[in-house]
Amino acid sequence: PHWAFLSLTPLSPASLLLSPPKWGSRIPTILLAPIQNTNSKLGQVAFSASLLTSGAGHTGPFNAFTPLVFRHVISNIGNAYSPTTGFFIAPVRGAYHFEFYIAALGSTHNSGAGLLKNGEHVVIAYETEAKSWGQSANGATLLLEANDIVSLRLWANTRIYENTNRHNTFSGQLPQDVK
Repeated sequence: PHWAFLSLTPLSPASLLLSPPKWGSRIPTILLAPIQNTNSKLGQVAFSASLLTSGAGHTGPFNAFTPLVFRHVISNIGNAYSPTTGFFIAPVRGAYHFEFYIAALGSTHNSGAGLLKNGEHVVIAYETEAKSWGQSANGATLLLEANDIVSLRLWANTRIYENTNRHNTFSGQLPQDVK
């Protein structure tokens, strides 16, 4: 199996949510989990997940970027997405396509989420929220090496809304592996 490591600065769980650590910090090192790719053929990697497993409500606003963990797994072919960490960890080198959708329900806050590759910003979906319903989406195709990590984070001072209709989703796939 493939293994992934994430280094975190020493923070309390509460401060971690409000101020995520910088990628590449060295102390302490936390072993995430082995990726168990149950498919025998390369190229069979795809996932789709929504934000909440049940219920409804807002996430945010927070005064700093905050990791988003999409806990309701719709599909996870190859088991490369973790609903515990919110990380997609590439099992093999390839050109992966990701897309994400975010929703907001009337307030004075905007909605926004960013796609990250190994902790670095790639693209954002952002909307200045109207008085009622708002949605935004974005996506990117990324060349990943084995064990690269792709995730989403809530943009600072924004919020998103989720209910049982599953408006907020994060999906990715490996259409074809690159040798």
